[in-house]
Amino acid sequence: MKNLPKSFCIILLCAFFGVSLNAKSKGPEVKPVDNPLYKKECASCHFGYQPGLLPSPSWKYIMENLSSHYGTDASLEKEEIEQITKYLLDNASEKAPQYRRSAKLTNSMQPGVLYTSISQIPYHQKKHRKLKEWMVTQKEVGNIARCAACHTKADEGVYGKRTINIPNYGMWRD
Repeated sequence: MKNLPKSFCIILLCAFFGVSLNAKSKGPEVKPVDNPLYKKECASCHFGYQPGLLPSPSWKYIMENLSSHYGTDASLEKEEIEQITKYLLDNASEKAPQYRRSAKLTNSMQPGVLYTSISQIPYHQKKHRKLKEWMVTQKEVGNIARCAACHTKADEGVYGKRTINIPNYGMWRD
């Protein structure tokens, strides 16, 4: 390494130790929602789940079953369904490998399995396995699907443990 340029040596060492030179590596883990129609029609009733949290077949299933949407009739006009479905499918988890949380969710899924909710995905289950039942069922959270109740930057696509603040518990500690 003596005769190699200093910058090249730094890059080699970073690659060897798995250190990123990209200062923006702590950005969104899932692409944030950026579709006005989706925000208006879906995120006005519940947390605006990023498309990168579910694979295409799951979004297709959800959009085809809006009349029975988790106990509610969320029916929309045909044109709105088509536009939102296109947005969800174009940005589904398997199409967003550059976002590390989307990639991890996708990689954990079994081929041929239809996941009808995020909470069914193996990676999601693994990340939430240490939670006590009371943390999830308390009125401030309600259920595991209410991401923003604990993930303080969920709307920005950030779900890392430094942004977890569980009501009546505090910051998450492993």
